[in-house]
Amino acid sequence: MDRELGDMFASVDPDDPAAAEALFATLYRELHRMARQQLAVRGGGLSLGATTLLHEAYLDMSGRAGAAFPDRPRFMGYAARVMRSLIVDYARRRRAQKRGGSFEITTLDLDVAQAEPAAALEELSAALEQLAGLDPRLAQVVDLKFFCGFSFVEIAALQGVSDRTVQRDWEKARIFLLRALRREPC
Repeated sequence: MDRELGDMFASVDPDDPAAAEALFATLYRELHRMARQQLAVRGGGLSLGATTLLHEAYLDMSGRAGAAFPDRPRFMGYAARVMRSLIVDYARRRRAQKRGGSFEITTLDLDVAQAEPAAALEELSAALEQLAGLDPRLAQVVDLKFFCGFSFVEIAALQGVSDRTVQRDWEKARIFLLRALRREPC
């Protein structure tokens, strides 16, 4: 099956929508699982369904001119980033509506400082974008592990490295993200 997918990735012409649709149909079940995983991890409290997220991601990905995916890991990583972006955008819109647009109601209870889930998603997304700018491979490991739900062994096979290398990359990425979210110098 992986060889078939490899051939499909190699043969997909960015100007041929039928080939891209065939590839998407082949990966539909795996992408749907990834959408469920992303919503379970980051979409708590959102009324967004996995199928809707998957279809929105497909529309977003198919609407981008010049997007080419030479192999499965790059496609899955890209799909994970698109889904993450859609969840963050959806959470922002809900938060804006909930808060009355640009108006924000605050309370006098300053002892309890709790971040909204949407705000936490925005911070995590910004930290991941920063990590991608510094080391794209580390960001891809986070996308594949945390958002796609792949194991270290699966990620290693996708990237063509050892699972120990993936574990080291995961630890580096976690440390970077923790520091970025705590606003510590990296």
